[in-house]
Amino acid sequence: MQNCNVAGYDISKGTTIFVNVWSIGRDPGAWDAPDEFLPERFLGKETSAWGSNFALLPFGSGRRVCPRIKLGLKVVRTRLANLLHGFDLKFVDGMRPEDVSLEEEYGLSTHPKHRLSLLMEPTLPSRLY
Repeated sequence: MQNCNVAGYDISKGTTIFVNVWSIGRDPGAWDAPDEFLPERFLGKETSAWGSNFALLPFGSGRRVCPRIKLGLKVVRTRLANLLHGFDLKFVDGMRPEDVSLEEEYGLSTHPKHRLSLLMEPTLPSRLY
């Protein structure tokens, strides 16, 4: 839109700039162990794939987010529902339904604030239908 200077480089109006996002995602100066799959590196950080968070730029963010993220979320939810349909869930250690905390911690994803332990017993086939 106009001539400018970025980090000591003069950029002329009308110049097309390509950002090498692949190299940003593998830069050891920006990431600890950049070649390892460590999703826990985002725990406790205020990040969102839907906004303009540059920490998530190598994975797609904002308008450039993964085009199949909505399909992926639907598939995960459907599989979880099918899994839960086949099991009876029971509390452990004398816990009661009123003892369950619904408080959440927000970050890249939402996590329960307090841990919940459940016992999963397979549902009997006669109860499935």
